[in-house]
Amino acid sequence: MTRILFPILLLLVTLTTSAQAQDQQEHAGNPVFKGWYADPEGIVFGDTYWIYPTYSAPYDQQTFFDCFSSKDLVTWTKHPRILDTQAIKWARRAMWAPSIIEKEGKYYFFFGANDIQNNDQLGGIGVAVADQPAGPFHDHLGKPLIDKFHNGAQPIDQFVFKDQDGKFYLIYGGWRHCNIAQLNDDFTGFIPFEDGTTFQEITPEGYVEGPFMFIRDGKYYFMWSEGGWTGPNYSVAYAIADSPFGPFQRIGKVLQQDPKIATGAGHHSVIHIPGTDEYYAVYHRRPLGETDGNSRVTCIDRMEFDENGRIKPIKITHEGVAARPLPTTSND
Repeated sequence: MTRILFPILLLLVTLTTSAQAQDQQEHAGNPVFKGWYADPEGIVFGDTYWIYPTYSAPYDQQTFFDCFSSKDLVTWTKHPRILDTQAIKWARRAMWAPSIIEKEGKYYFFFGANDIQNNDQLGGIGVAVADQPAGPFHDHLGKPLIDKFHNGAQPIDQFVFKDQDGKFYLIYGGWRHCNIAQLNDDFTGFIPFEDGTTFQEITPEGYVEGPFMFIRDGKYYFMWSEGGWTGPNYSVAYAIADSPFGPFQRIGKVLQQDPKIATGAGHHSVIHIPGTDEYYAVYHRRPLGETDGNSRVTCIDRMEFDENGRIKPIKITHEGVAARPLPTTSND
């Protein structure tokens, strides 16, 4: 009897192990790649997914950016040091929270540097440019694009947004203030608004940092991070308006910690599959047991909507998302 049972048990173990391996292969698993990385911006260029994160380390070690690419959300390729302080001479540390956009065959990479605390310090938001999504990037201006505090907003956490009419805006801000400004054609400066101002404040209730905006069914979804970035209660909330200028009335939190999975889930971005109603939240979180503020990893989970267009609470998971090759369409 034992001789009969042993091959059967061996077969069952083999089948189970094979099924588990197949499931792991077909799902990204969270985190989606190794290493401490935070503030991830996910975006689609052609038939490829890209993620541009902050290298999560003490500020004096945050002197470069890596990025990652994938054809299916599961297998990721690392592109090391696409930009660093050798290329950006005015940046010395705290290079973080990148945002990227393609325009007329060029890739423009917006980033914060130096973590300035007042208008007397050198730093703020910079721009780099390259011919390919993985660079190499070089300094577009030779100086910061924004190097001062406007409306109380620290010049960090920049997000570049393309509106339906083709206009490009920079949405940014820390210290609980968020501004929007219209970029000029070559991204070397800004176009003043009709009232003569350049920076318009759009801060919603509860805003702390990490803005992100997208359009769905003609509505502007504005998302941001709340809480302290080193704490377990870091989270993401959102609002909906008819314009990128708001007014944005806070609806509620949609991404936050699950004490059984991870803490500090926040500073996210959104990937939209072109031509579909499929959305993914790309965010960072802190693994259980990690207490260092810089111990953050990049993860992806599905983001869905109810029948009224409200964002459903995003469930953070260990398994992540299933493989999803992109359709061969133009950029969203």
